Amino acid sequence: MIFDKLIHYLKLDKQEFIFQFNSHPNYPSALAFSDTLNFMGVKNDAYELDKEYWDELPEEFIAIVENSFSLVKKSGSHYSVYSEKAKTLNKEELYNKSTDFVLLFEKTENAESKPAFSLKPILYFIFAIILIYSFVSQSIDEALFNLLSLAGVYISMEIFNQKFGNSSAVIGSICGAPSAVQTANSCDKIIKQDKTSILGLKFSDFSLIYFAGLAVLGLFLPATSYIIKGFTIVSIIAVGYSLYIQAFVEKTFCRICLLIISILIGQLVISTLFFENLSFSIGTLLLTLVLWALIFSAVLYSNNLLEQRETLQKSNAKNLRFKRNYELFKSQLLERDKIEFQDTQTFSVGQKEAKLRISMVSNPYCGFCKDAHKIMEDILEKYPTEVSVQMRFNYFPDRANEKYTQLISDFTHIYHHKQEKEFLKAVEMWFETKDESKIAALSGGTAASENLTPLIAMSQENSNAGLSFTPIFVINGYQFPEKYDREDIWFFIDELIEDEDFS
Repeated sequence: MIFDKLIHYLKLDKQEFIFQFNSHPNYPSALAFSDTLNFMGVKNDAYELDKEYWDELPEEFIAIVENSFSLVKKSGSHYSVYSEKAKTLNKEELYNKSTDFVLLFEKTENAESKPAFSLKPILYFIFAIILIYSFVSQSIDEALFNLLSLAGVYISMEIFNQKFGNSSAVIGSICGAPSAVQTANSCDKIIKQDKTSILGLKFSDFSLIYFAGLAVLGLFLPATSYIIKGFTIVSIIAVGYSLYIQAFVEKTFCRICLLIISILIGQLVISTLFFENLSFSIGTLLLTLVLWALIFSAVLYSNNLLEQRETLQKSNAKNLRFKRNYELFKSQLLERDKIEFQDTQTFSVGQKEAKLRISMVSNPYCGFCKDAHKIMEDILEKYPTEVSVQMRFNYFPDRANEKYTQLISDFTHIYHHKQEKEFLKAVEMWFETKDESKIAALSGGTAASENLTPLIAMSQENSNAGLSFTPIFVINGYQFPEKYDREDIWFFIDELIEDEDFS
């Protein structure tokens, strides 16, 4: 399932999105798609909505168009649809090609993908340096030859990356999208069905090695003209092989392959007609062999590394799909004895009568508790009426210093005398700053008289239940399974809320 344009429009990390989507236990359902968007920071709600009500939808929504999740944007009387590629449909076309599934979404700050390190700017910089040097220091025919070499390197790298699931806008625009009766275009058919395998490298991979070598050798023209001529003449074999595969084996022509063939023929013509016939040099030949050996090794290493990563990702996706199965999670959750807390009101926030009650045993001075509190704050923000949360700070007067006692007193005063949002703000501020004076200022400096007996009793309950190491989540009396990371609660929260048996 391809939705490159949709992911790009929402500014999501494609690799992360696909990994999370594939690892969802309900993959490739609409629920999996919706949950993945939620996980990536795009809040959404899914509906089955008859077409007669679609006029009331907002300007942007997600629908299943031609069996693919697509972003739909109203534009006057037409709709812009973004999935594998962008296209424009009128209302009748959209309705005929869509199911009744509609997903309304709201982008948040978390949806902005973090900029990842990319080699492309460095690659473009190297290309620019080579071109500047070629057109300034070499003849026009040598510069044009180098330009074709760089074009070959770029196209070959796009093909190489596409082999590992990275879509290419350049190849997509040249080859076009598959038709309604085809699952792949002609380029995909030729490239992906390549049966060549030399140490794991395909025929298209050798194109990258070939053009990268010529790009380097071209910088030393005319000294390397004799060797370059030899390689361009030998490339006729590759041209003939590629045309034979396309015409007689696959019986379809690949546009990107024809473009590479055109580059090879162009280089053959330039080298044959314009390059000087200098004397053959053993030293130049040896340097050329070393150069190609290095490039071959680099491409082979990159190919093996990416193949291992792809295999690992597929394996992890399958494992996570199993791990994120709700029934499996529930069985692990119910494996331990239920914990009965007597005090469920101290530091309790959210919907007090909610069926889903999450208790968090923590310590204000615990380094790992900050992330756990952030998870709880986000859950409360997203499910303000479906979830109640109790913050069960461990506090024992005989073990606490004066600062800790004062901090707990300040929290207690804020909890009892101010609004819930002020208490949550105070807890959030504490874990961000770890500054006791700021919490004291929020409490108004009058917390010395607060009764901490309920908190001490609550801490004793934690200790009796063996809840000493923090942070710990307890869901409806059951301790969060150790086999799961705390962040995994997001994959089960909706089903926990809807599970009448568990509630």
